[in-house]
Amino acid sequence: MADEDDSAIRPPDVFKLFAETGEQAVETQQELFKQMLGAASPGNIDMNQLGAMSQTATFKTRVQSGGRISIPDAERETLDIEEGDIVQAVVLPVKRNREE
Repeated sequence: MADEDDSAIRPPDVFKLFAETGEQAVETQQELFKQMLGAASPGNIDMNQLGAMSQTATFKTRVQSGGRISIPDAERETLDIEEGDIVQAVVLPVKRNREE
């Protein structure tokens, strides 16, 4: 019987890793939000910062040719993003589909 390669990632492991990475991203955003609120003294919360935090979206997308990414329809509608608008993106690699 051949030895199994423990370093290979099995499909269920990939899905688990994908879910954990998404959860970590949400936890990081929540922690940053808590830190922002903790830094503000009561009654002195910057409403511009709160407004900016409420206008965020977290989603996964695939990198297309030329490094392009797409913002899903639901997020564009929710955040009122239209063609030509300038947005800021924070990119966290989740999975790479390439031979190394």
